[in-house]
Amino acid sequence: MLSDAEIVKQFKGGNADSFGLLYDRYIEKIYSFVYYKTQHRETAEDLVSQIFLKAVKNLKKFDTSKGTVQAWLYQIARNTVIDHYRGQKQDKNIDDIWDLPMSSNIERDLDAKLKLEKIEKYLSTLKSEQRDVLIMKIWQGMSYEEIAEILGKSEASCKMMCSRSLRQLREAMPLEMFLLLLMLWKT
Repeated sequence: MLSDAEIVKQFKGGNADSFGLLYDRYIEKIYSFVYYKTQHRETAEDLVSQIFLKAVKNLKKFDTSKGTVQAWLYQIARNTVIDHYRGQKQDKNIDDIWDLPMSSNIERDLDAKLKLEKIEKYLSTLKSEQRDVLIMKIWQGMSYEEIAEILGKSEASCKMMCSRSLRQLREAMPLEMFLLLLMLWKT
């Protein structure tokens, strides 16, 4: 199996098909990340298309000595989601769906709404970056080292942010709701 750096080298050498290997490797992770930030399947699909289009257009400029492809893709994903919500001309800083008022007109997928309606008021109390750390660590199983690289923070600060976020949720939520949250993250 080729490493990301080897795939980038092939792409830069003229093998445009090699981008498909990166796409296959990261599409599910990036889609999952974007979906949890938008809670809408079609929006997530559109944004993921934009993310990979930006990636293929800029891959020749990517320097593997300055970071990993995974971190680069997640940075593109985070920025694309933020740009999406900024484009909706809201009155406050919005990084993802959780920052929108509950009365917002954004249509949500029925299955996600049913699963999350009991816990979303608690998740919305977290800062966007705290939610990102939880999504990457618990839902996507990333290491703190990977999360730190994506967010441009130290590994220790990401560990602390995850710990504090979970503690904040655990203190605010009834125990059965907190356990439901953990079970949803494992699925």
